[in-house]
Amino acid sequence: MSKGESTKQMIIERATPIFNKKGIFGTSMSDIMEAAKLSKGSLYVHFEDKDSLAFAVLEYSLGLQNKKLSTSMDHIDDPYQKLLAYLDVYRDPMNPTVPGGCPMMNFGMEADDNFPLVKERVNRAIEMRHKFLKEIIKDGIHKDIFKPDWNYQEFATVMFALVQGGIMVCRIAGSSAKMAAIINQLKSLIQAQLIKK
Repeated sequence: MSKGESTKQMIIERATPIFNKKGIFGTSMSDIMEAAKLSKGSLYVHFEDKDSLAFAVLEYSLGLQNKKLSTSMDHIDDPYQKLLAYLDVYRDPMNPTVPGGCPMMNFGMEADDNFPLVKERVNRAIEMRHKFLKEIIKDGIHKDIFKPDWNYQEFATVMFALVQGGIMVCRIAGSSAKMAAIINQLKSLIQAQLIKK
């Protein structure tokens, strides 16, 4: 990595918790300059404006989330255990991968009416996560682990939405307690789709 690339990466890493906590509107370039210990001129060498930096931070944040999922799930072959591992990744919303909560949710809510490129990127991330869950369940059906008549596409939507909603509820309450109930319910629903052997 060149010095320029290294500096750019450092800016993204230091800007990530700021954007994720304060939002795009709430974050100023002076916040980033202070965190990165750079002058305005040095900052603008790497990012033409705040929006381009925010987009880079979103990409980086989504990458951190995907890495955490991969670390927790890639070593598991059994689709049933894989779904349980996915849920366990989100068991403690008060200790998120990125300080400030789920960047997919934080950026998505703010971008809804104001930042179309960010909104489109978050939507793509949601679709990818949804597809990821569907593929796990579909694999389990093909391996005769899950019942063949399970409406897995609908369940993947419900599972994703409940986890994301649980993150929001827990972050607002300041406690991860309610996520345990959501995860337990989802695990029961998944278990009910297992083929008894």
